[in-house]
Amino acid sequence: MVSVTGGKLSKPSAEKLEIVDFQTDISGDDMQTATSRNVQDDQFRGHRVHFIGIGGSGMCGLAQMLTQMGAVVSGSDRRSTSATEKLSKMGVEITFHQSGESFPQDAQYVVHSAAVRPDHPELLEARKSGITIFKYAQMLGRVMRVKHGIAIAGTHGKSTTTSMVAYILSRAGIDPSYIIGASSRQLGGSAHGGTGEYFIAEACEFDRSFLNLHPRIAAVLNVEPDHLDYYRDIHDITAAFGQFMSQVAPDGVMITSSENPWCQEAAALAKARVESYGLSGTPDWLATDIQSAHGRLSYWVSYKGRKAAQLALRIPGRHNIGNSLVAAAIARHCHVSWDVIASAIESFTGADRRSQLLGDIRGITIVDDYAHHPTEIVSTLAGLRELYRPQRLICIFQPHQHSRTRSLLEEFAASFSSADIVVVPDIYVARDTEADIKAINAQVLVDRIVANGRCGRYIPTFPEVVTALKTELKQGDLVVSMGAGPVWEITHDLVHQL
Repeated sequence: MVSVTGGKLSKPSAEKLEIVDFQTDISGDDMQTATSRNVQDDQFRGHRVHFIGIGGSGMCGLAQMLTQMGAVVSGSDRRSTSATEKLSKMGVEITFHQSGESFPQDAQYVVHSAAVRPDHPELLEARKSGITIFKYAQMLGRVMRVKHGIAIAGTHGKSTTTSMVAYILSRAGIDPSYIIGASSRQLGGSAHGGTGEYFIAEACEFDRSFLNLHPRIAAVLNVEPDHLDYYRDIHDITAAFGQFMSQVAPDGVMITSSENPWCQEAAALAKARVESYGLSGTPDWLATDIQSAHGRLSYWVSYKGRKAAQLALRIPGRHNIGNSLVAAAIARHCHVSWDVIASAIESFTGADRRSQLLGDIRGITIVDDYAHHPTEIVSTLAGLRELYRPQRLICIFQPHQHSRTRSLLEEFAASFSSADIVVVPDIYVARDTEADIKAINAQVLVDRIVANGRCGRYIPTFPEVVTALKTELKQGDLVVSMGAGPVWEITHDLVHQL
């Protein structure tokens, strides 16, 4: 735990630290009800569960967790990956020949990812055999019901906040279960089947998949326009988040932003106690006295107007103040001490592809990030500039989906104000229709970036980007790859070639 004195980090005195006693500040009866019931974590022990698309994001984590809970897990996918290799080492039987003949007839449950088509041969065989079939999100919700569920939702920040909560509770010795949409080296991966009573899950709003979850503690970090290939508009999105909030256990707690109007609108549907958080005004959880020393942020947490503890961040970006504030609030509702919370947050290095430092080669700093929405781009670039203070900040942004690029074109074009140069390869195609692909291309985005006063360049392919940059980069440059697609390949290749 640290304080900032004269621009340097130093230990605070014991007199400065006031620890709030949550037995008096949070209703003991409410939290006793929310955390004292028995969990039935042996429900899947000995049951045969087969995963179709086992290497997919989330699927591999759920498969790992069920394996650790005693289930007999098998799976199939199109190709071998690091995720499937890890599962194989755990004893999971995986085939890369997907057909009706390869389907295990003794399976009791089948889980498939959203990417699996209805006519997939294994799925057809499962229906023919009368085996119980779950979508990934449905099985995730089923697992959550046998634990004390903690779910983190929102348009941005889910992976970082979920990772942080899992890390804090792990450091507290609680041994939680968790499934995160990003890997964390400090956690040893993206999933774990723990012996403790808590199950922490990243709750995704796409396809309304988070409506399969019924947590006892939940957070909605923000609500903004996104996934407009699925949702009609922001009102449709807000309604979905409102339904998610309404599913939090009535004796639990729902934490959401005091500064996001759509969060506040959705929170009106919650049956649980609602607590707000923010960096201004009078929310229940308030970050105050924010200070920065060489790009490292620290702040004081106040709960209901009383200072509780000071927290310092290792990860960059002011948006992570809010993420860490929520993680601290959730940890306190799990009765973790402030000393453990502060120590864990100060040592938390983040999730993979979240402002992840890949290397510093001859004074050229190379970073990778998952940002694929305008709000994320703005926050991440500002945080990187504040932390590294580069002479030039070069952003390689691969748009994710033609539909998203078209619906948020002007927001994307204005989001690179902290970058000196923006390089845009071809748009990553995901769930796009032919009409979506014809409607917009990367050059259109580059033209709008240039119109907003930035230096923008369209370079179609990854190899061409690497070739162009490696001859132009110089000491003092910061290069960051951004996007939900495989744009990380560019910066990894740059590290190798430089």
